[in-house]
Amino acid sequence: MPELPEVEVTRMGISPYLISQTVKKVAVYNPNMRWPIPAEIAELNGQMIEKIERRAKYLLLYCTAGVALLHLGMSGKLCVVSSSEPLKKHDHFELFLQSGKSLRLNDTRRFGAVLWFNELSDADHVLAHLGPEPLTDNFNSEYLHQKAQKRQVSIKTFIMDNKVVVGVGNIYANEALFMSGIHPKKAAAKISLAKYKILVENIKLVLAKAIKQGGTTLKDFSQADGKPGYFAQELMVYGRAGEKCKKCDLELTGLMISQRATVYCKNCQK
Repeated sequence: MPELPEVEVTRMGISPYLISQTVKKVAVYNPNMRWPIPAEIAELNGQMIEKIERRAKYLLLYCTAGVALLHLGMSGKLCVVSSSEPLKKHDHFELFLQSGKSLRLNDTRRFGAVLWFNELSDADHVLAHLGPEPLTDNFNSEYLHQKAQKRQVSIKTFIMDNKVVVGVGNIYANEALFMSGIHPKKAAAKISLAKYKILVENIKLVLAKAIKQGGTTLKDFSQADGKPGYFAQELMVYGRAGEKCKKCDLELTGLMISQRATVYCKNCQK
């Protein structure tokens, strides 16, 4: 599924085409998403999109009348195309823009979402429980160490908890833990502040690098301009179970943690 870097790359990709553009028409081709697309989404008609922000994996499109909240789910993608381009299978939602272009949401599994709120505060039931953004100063080693007190859950599960920190999905949790030399099954409470400092630095590093390189190449993801990301070419452990560790040549071990595929090196991660 698209993770934080892919969503951020999508935000950067669509922003030049949408900001300061007026919505001429809203089209809902299939309202049956994760939550039904509300009829109120039609309030976007005639509105100028003022800015686009990201919160966790949600994209927020602001205009005078309110905020449209979009989520890509497991297989969704947003593309900017000519409004005259024929619809593709699984195109469920479209914004026709004054420029003659359209923003389309394509989602094969329909776990994505399109919601409308007249005030951002109305979206608290969706956003209020989320932890800090990982690339901000609010996410630091002292914060993470404090949150981990008495938590016996595995460190991998802990850093993937959106109530602790948003956007550290499976790919980047695997990578950051390897870079930090931390065993993914180690209890969160048993990790020192010094180790958390290293882990926080590596989470920020791996996410920033993925964003810079265009997001990880996943079969269900493409940027707004249709170009794939390239971070997957540099993955150290994710998806490489049974292959040699790039640091020590030991065979990488694969297992499941909280029903998520996990790969680590028994020699490099303790």
